[in-house]
Amino acid sequence: MYRTIADFLEAWDYESKATLKLFNQLTDTSLDQRVTVDGRSLGDLAWHITATPGEMLAQAGLSLSAPEDNGAHPARAAEIADAYQAVARSVAEQVPSLWSDASLAEEVEMYGERWTRGKVLSALLFHQTHHRGQMTVLMRQAGLKVPGVYGPSREEWAGLGLPAVT
Repeated sequence: MYRTIADFLEAWDYESKATLKLFNQLTDTSLDQRVTVDGRSLGDLAWHITATPGEMLAQAGLSLSAPEDNGAHPARAAEIADAYQAVARSVAEQVPSLWSDASLAEEVEMYGERWTRGKVLSALLFHQTHHRGQMTVLMRQAGLKVPGVYGPSREEWAGLGLPAVT
């Protein structure tokens, strides 16, 4: 749970850039990659990550300019990446301008529970990280290069001339 806006912004900066690295590897044809017929596609996951800050933070009292997750993602990967970049920027601008460190301890109604705003920010990041992990599996299945997030990926290890870690 975040207790200061500065701590959240530091984490958000890193994590949103990591998410954008993944999104920038997507191709238009890869957006339909799925593990199962009824599972979310790579495009569905990317769009869900893009739309969630608007939905989640609205419940906590912020109004972001973000798309809705209405079940239909754009057909172009670049459009998803551009939309995510705008949403990420909006989060970084809205949170410090409308909330204070003290307001992070205030409780709000979230999904039938009471959460502090600091917990909302943590959940937002964990949610994004969870789905980003799912995306990396689908990206490998689609034959895409997976960029490292918390260290080099297998492809990046090989590019450094080091044994690939599997």
